Amino acid sequence: MTGFGEARCQYEGLAVGVEVRSINNRFLKVNVRASDGFGSIEPLIESLVRASVKRGTIQVAVRIERLHSPDDYRINAAVVAGYRRQIAAMTAADPTLGSASLDALLALPGAVEEIGALAHRASDDWPAIETVVVEALRALAVMRANEGRAMEANLRENLATIATAVSEVERRAPLVVEAYRARIEERLNKLMAGFERAVEPSDIVREVGLMAERADISEEIVRLRSHVEQFLATIDLPESAGRKLEFLTQEMFREANTIGSKAGDLDISRHVIEIKAAIERIREMVQNVE
Repeated sequence: MTGFGEARCQYEGLAVGVEVRSINNRFLKVNVRASDGFGSIEPLIESLVRASVKRGTIQVAVRIERLHSPDDYRINAAVVAGYRRQIAAMTAADPTLGSASLDALLALPGAVEEIGALAHRASDDWPAIETVVVEALRALAVMRANEGRAMEANLRENLATIATAVSEVERRAPLVVEAYRARIEERLNKLMAGFERAVEPSDIVREVGLMAERADISEEIVRLRSHVEQFLATIDLPESAGRKLEFLTQEMFREANTIGSKAGDLDISRHVIEIKAAIERIREMVQNVE
């Protein structure tokens, strides 16, 4: 299922922005990218995603920026003194060079150091970052839930199509046997024309009975209806059920195939095609249902 979620927040000395994108995938694939210096928390972020999402390709971008204050820096007096000695030696050799201002000295490499940057660990900021990641995942879940509701309506529509077509197949099935009986009787009467022996009703009954047994689709109809009912019950469940829906879809397709191969009737075949088309639409959707 597709979706997008984002969250941003500023904590003490830290600005955090998280964007989570989801695209369709039968399985779960998670890609996390955090700002430089925060790679150590990427596995923690991935664990949060996997606890929240069961299917899809999930892209997580985490941007983290430290908000500096004057206390975060110090002047390295030894380095500045070294620069001054070198400049003094140069101006002594060539007075035309002039002197350097303090601003110019502080702009030189190493003159000003960021204190605590090396000592500060990304894991120290994890509680604050975790809060923003969780908020972004909640926003993603809301969007995916909205898509899920639209998908549910589509699933129910296709299941209703299947149920209607199955009822038509059930209504037509006895007529197929009767039509076969009429054809057999007509054929036998033509074959026996000119012979003294007439066609016995028992001969027709036996032949029609064999055909009816081979073409009996009552069990398949019962199972197909049961799968539809289970499917409807499953999409009402609050927990993830994508795998179960996939299984039920496969079973519905199997029963529809059997009905089509056993019935041997044009009208039933037409309804079976309608059923299989609806099942195929369902299959495409449930591959991404969580």
